[in-house]
Amino acid sequence: MPPSASLSSRQSTAGAGWSCDEPGTYTDLMPARVRNLSWLNPAVLWRSRNDVLARRFGDPTNDERRRWVARQLRAGAPPDFAIPRDDPSSFSFMVLGDTGEGDAPQYAVVPGFLRMSEGTRFAVIASDVIYPTGSVNEYGTKFFRPYKDYDAPIYAVPGNHDWYDGLGGFMRVFCGAPELPPEGRPRLLSRAWWRRLFWKNPDRPDETRLAEAESLRSRPSQRAGQPGPYWMMDAGPIRIVGIDTGILGGIDREQGAWLRRVSQGPRPKILITGKPLYVDGAHHPGPIEGGGTVDEIVQDPACNYVAAIGGDIHNYQHYPVKVGDRTIEYVVSGGGGAFMHATHTIPRVNVGGVGEDDFRCYPLRGDCLAFYGRMYGRRLRMRWLFELTGDEAAAVIAERLGIRPGRETTASVTWRTRLVATLLGVPGRPHRHRRFRLPVRKAYQRFLSPASASYEPPLFKSFLRVDVTPERLRIRCFGASGCREHEVAPPVEDEITIPLA
Repeated sequence: MPPSASLSSRQSTAGAGWSCDEPGTYTDLMPARVRNLSWLNPAVLWRSRNDVLARRFGDPTNDERRRWVARQLRAGAPPDFAIPRDDPSSFSFMVLGDTGEGDAPQYAVVPGFLRMSEGTRFAVIASDVIYPTGSVNEYGTKFFRPYKDYDAPIYAVPGNHDWYDGLGGFMRVFCGAPELPPEGRPRLLSRAWWRRLFWKNPDRPDETRLAEAESLRSRPSQRAGQPGPYWMMDAGPIRIVGIDTGILGGIDREQGAWLRRVSQGPRPKILITGKPLYVDGAHHPGPIEGGGTVDEIVQDPACNYVAAIGGDIHNYQHYPVKVGDRTIEYVVSGGGGAFMHATHTIPRVNVGGVGEDDFRCYPLRGDCLAFYGRMYGRRLRMRWLFELTGDEAAAVIAERLGIRPGRETTASVTWRTRLVATLLGVPGRPHRHRRFRLPVRKAYQRFLSPASASYEPPLFKSFLRVDVTPERLRIRCFGASGCREHEVAPPVEDEITIPLA
């Protein structure tokens, strides 16, 4: 049996990992030489250029997905894209999101994940298996090696970074599909022509390297196959539906029709999606090509969805949205290893009928503010100004947003903590020094957040364990701080119980 959980970040600063007596042993799992992924490196940004090109010259994802799906159907994939399972009426599975940067923060999740996954039947990765471009040649250190000791199948839905390589790596590893043949040339000087001119082409597989990587997860108990980038499975009393939201967050017409079809019926359902439907205090319903949205299907009583779990944003968030006489649990689970997206810039929550008292996030806003204060203080050599304790940050967040602190604190709010909160983009009543605010919000998330990876505790990573019985479903979010005590007994940062009867 897994050990009892440690204190969480909602109970103490030690539970958050601020007083880490002993670093974790996760570094022993890493290759001898690891190159930390830097989002300040122009080469990395250039390799990730397909996102910008898709926004400016049109997104080819829907057409490419149709090509992949058509070939999978010709190869014998079932029309409903079902993954056959034989799970009992009571079982458990794991969910991670946005895992694969291949450096210390990703591996820091692994020891706790392995402990809490004991007895589970499979795992699902929700979005961005491989950073920065989903290359088939990077699956060794960023997928097969980290999870080589997880003795069960792993399924996945792709994220936008997996699509930067044309989905070739994802389809090869998870679906056993060879490369697609090149598409025809677009009309000269058209938007598609300009996009194709600069588009990053898929990497050519290194077959020797890939075979060595695949051998790390080659036991019969680990073998997994899925029919395509989107799929469904009937697991015990529930149905799990995974969708592919491509680069920009929408799904194609054919996938939309499939989603409507497999979502019908009273069986309780969980949606796994690359892009979350509720995140950062806003609703993103997920457009379907030709009309309608993903969330319209999720909220349809005839479909009986009880939860929707998405990745893409690299932290944990939870929105219990009331729909009629039901509650649908919307979860963001993107803290599986990649750099941390800020939670301290999330405004006071009031969306979908969810208020601040019902909202949960990890890391807590105060811990996130202290994390980025430490990062800015060291990089600007102004630690005397920017560095806040977890309690100081929690107090100023509570004052600025008019909310209760995530955990009890007796720290006072001072001119310095107010100034740091303003400079680092905490929303709410502005401080008189707001004209000196550092680049945050959109600019922060797009440029500075990816450059703010930390390699020392607390790391504020997370993963989910889902326990299913015929009567109820329990979702627990576990924290991974990088501290040894949290490897041995991962803290529970949030827990959701959903009645199924």
